[in-house]
Amino acid sequence: LVAMNREMIGFTYPPSEPWSVTHENIAAFARAIGDDNPVYYSDEAAQALGHSGVCAPPTFPITVTMAAMDASFHDPALGMDFTRVVHSDQRFDYTRPVRVGDDLVVVTVVEDIRAVGNNDIATFRTEVSSHGEPVVVAWSKLVVRGDE
Repeated sequence: LVAMNREMIGFTYPPSEPWSVTHENIAAFARAIGDDNPVYYSDEAAQALGHSGVCAPPTFPITVTMAAMDASFHDPALGMDFTRVVHSDQRFDYTRPVRVGDDLVVVTVVEDIRAVGNNDIATFRTEVSSHGEPVVVAWSKLVVRGDE
């Protein structure tokens, strides 16, 4: 097994194409995770809680961050064997909730790569914005399993 390329630490991939947030894709995500909170389905319910309208569940950005990170996962320069990857940690730091009408753009940064035993642990930071406004930063930690 070839170790990941630590020279890629700090590398920033180009921004993703904008992805439009709709009532439908928020509701579909909320249904998929089994969350029936009305703030994810009803503008009136969201407005009653002080939001401008329907907001997305806290883990919703994974829909765009994983798609954006996919390019880095298969980048030969990074040297990640994606067939050996296990997702180990996920964290979100919000500036504001994701809302209907957002056009989410993701910038992926290789934040860290370190060896632990026979494994490589890679941390990716994804900076999500809409119309140039920061929305959320997410960190994904992935373990690339080494040989037993």
